[in-house]
Amino acid sequence: MQNEATVSEVMISTKQGWSRTDTTWMLSLFGTAVGAGILFLPINAGMGGFWPLVMMAAIIGPMTYLAHRGLSRFVCSSQKQGSDITHVVEEYFGVGAGKAITLLYFFAIYPIVLIYGVGITNTVDSFIVNQLGMASPPRFILSGVLILGMMSVMVAGEKFMLKVTQLLVYPLVAILAFMSLYLIPSWKTDALMQVPAAGEFLGTVWLTIPVLVFAFNHSPAISQFSVSLKKQHGQNAAKKADVILRNTTLMLVGFVMLFVFSCVLSLSPAQLAEAKAQNLPILSYLANVHSSGFVSYFGPIIAVIAIVSSFFGHYMGATEGMKGIITKQLRSANKEVADSKIEKFILGFMFLTIWGVAIINPSILGMIEALGGPIIAAILYLMPMYAVYKVPALKAYRGRISNIFVIIAGLLAMTAIVFGMLS
Repeated sequence: MQNEATVSEVMISTKQGWSRTDTTWMLSLFGTAVGAGILFLPINAGMGGFWPLVMMAAIIGPMTYLAHRGLSRFVCSSQKQGSDITHVVEEYFGVGAGKAITLLYFFAIYPIVLIYGVGITNTVDSFIVNQLGMASPPRFILSGVLILGMMSVMVAGEKFMLKVTQLLVYPLVAILAFMSLYLIPSWKTDALMQVPAAGEFLGTVWLTIPVLVFAFNHSPAISQFSVSLKKQHGQNAAKKADVILRNTTLMLVGFVMLFVFSCVLSLSPAQLAEAKAQNLPILSYLANVHSSGFVSYFGPIIAVIAIVSSFFGHYMGATEGMKGIITKQLRSANKEVADSKIEKFILGFMFLTIWGVAIINPSILGMIEALGGPIIAAILYLMPMYAVYKVPALKAYRGRISNIFVIIAGLLAMTAIVFGMLS
């Protein structure tokens, strides 16, 4: 077996050093992951008990890093400058497969963007009613204003979006860490006494893997992240991406799992079930049941920041996928349409559909499990591994134990989703 990183790779990464741009991308990727998945993770993961959660914490780091590294290497391997994931899949797998994978890529991310429309509307509405003591505003107006606000940042451009994300993520990390520590005095130790049987333990971990995959997923931003690094670092882009992704994963696992453990230990299984039934993020639920003024006001604020920062990365991926679908179809029909017209159409489509779903208010956890999970697992875990053994440009990454680990993780996620939907 080849080593995971050769000495020369490490030396190149070290020589390149760590720049301010690297920090910006790390925070952007962190912000993409810390959204609805994280805010709903304590609910689904916590309902299975404390000890399965320990097992989840041990496996999610390697799963997250190795899968995102594989996807980034896939995009970086293209010899064509500026090729995003929709172009790379066509380059390697042909026009037909390229169209199919681009379509899957879009449908992996698009439902998550819809989830954020629902999530931010419910969070702000709950804050207005429960913390501010005001009447609930008309849902169609509230959702429309919030979605328009988030989309306007994206329309302003990538540089502005990265700056806004950076401004959001710093307070998010600080308050998230403080909240995790603040809840420690209210921890209940009875959860530690409940040790499930081996079969039940492994079953709980298996069925929770799709939620873990979703909660730590920052794949929608990986394509543009990789394209940006290719422009800046050329042939060394993949090695630079490895370092940034490693640090992003460490940051995610450290802050997020501390937060998840703290939430789970401070609430009973019955309370977690109630939060799921109310379709609220964990922080909004904590704000409603906790006597502390700090939790009541800062909980929903963290939820809003997390949803907004994550919306940016997912919106970027969804629009990239949709543009790929439209341009490929137009090219097949020998038609040409200006990019500006395509972008205006995408903008209108995204606003109207996100707004419509936010007004309808479907179950968020149901959407996560049924819509996003299977395709995310296929695109993030399985497709890059298939490419490693199929594409000559990725030949150097063959024969590694990490590849087997990623494939098994992807298959476990997909089978858990199918099992959960059928049961």
